[in-house]
Amino acid sequence: MTRQMILDLPVRQARGRDDFFVAPPNALALATLDDCAGWPSGRMLLIGPEGAGKSHLAAIWAETQDAPVLSAAALTDAEAPAAARHGAVVIEDAHRIATRPAAEEALFHLHNLMQAEGGRMLLTAASPPRDWGVHLPDLASRMAALASVRIGPPDDALLSAVLVKLFADRQTKVPRSLIPWLVGHMDRSFDAARRLVAALDARAVAEGRPLSRAMAAEVLDMRA
Repeated sequence: MTRQMILDLPVRQARGRDDFFVAPPNALALATLDDCAGWPSGRMLLIGPEGAGKSHLAAIWAETQDAPVLSAAALTDAEAPAAARHGAVVIEDAHRIATRPAAEEALFHLHNLMQAEGGRMLLTAASPPRDWGVHLPDLASRMAALASVRIGPPDDALLSAVLVKLFADRQTKVPRSLIPWLVGHMDRSFDAARRLVAALDARAVAEGRPLSRAMAAEVLDMRA
């Protein structure tokens, strides 16, 4: 069987509101972000596992607020004044800030500046602040005091929608009947969906074949 070269092409992620599938596991998170006027002290922490849609929700909120989206691990003090001028900011992957003293200091200063200016701050993380390993005591106490909302484990409808979106982001054609079959046979997590779609896409490209249930069964067996 002829195998094709796999090109490391960028995945084009759809991040608009119309691309976000609302289901019971994420409905409260979406409603909470929509009602940011009611956030305690203008702060909110969005918690969810890898692939749950935190970045998608953050992008929706950032667009409505004209807010910059900054990576917690790469945060610098130089970014704080510009973020404060916007009146709103998104800090992505806050759980990755530990062991980065400069980033911890920058987040501490940005938090205080946004509070002083009356701005809003949305943070995303895969776990609650107690699990981040933050070393700066003042930052740890502020993060622990944040109001938070969670994205729950996916139900069948949400997992199906996630699979459809992941395939669409890769511009990969998938038979409609394959989605419910995958949902019934894969590990039930957002991260498992992401890894499965990547593996199926790579296999289809490498072998020059369309996706099928037989191919999916082979890939799932290989990953078991």
